[in-house]
Amino acid sequence: MNVRPIRNDQDYRAALKALSPLFDNEPEPGTPEGDRFEVMLTLVEAYEAKHFPVDLPNPVDAIKFRMEQLGLTASDLSPAIGRTNRVYEVLNGTRSLTLPMIWKLHSLFGIPAESLIKPTPRARA
Repeated sequence: MNVRPIRNDQDYRAALKALSPLFDNEPEPGTPEGDRFEVMLTLVEAYEAKHFPVDLPNPVDAIKFRMEQLGLTASDLSPAIGRTNRVYEVLNGTRSLTLPMIWKLHSLFGIPAESLIKPTPRARA
């Protein structure tokens, strides 16, 4: 199989170079090529998670991103947040989310709860 650990940036770049052509023509799972591809992806993902961690978005950015994805307006968020003026307060960062708001945003719109509970330094209660 000739798979090695990714220990440094040079190993990482070599792994990406080896994987790059396989993304366009992904090997069949369960074949030797497919197994190698899966193992290499796992190694790359582990290296990236350790060396290039991605922080969760703040709650307002998470809400705005989901609004953009689903084509939602501020009034569409009213069932989760309350009146439209309260929605705008949350989106402008002048009002913090409450636990019921977080739960409703998560359950109604599928926004990850981990993003919604992240503290925002600019919001005030």
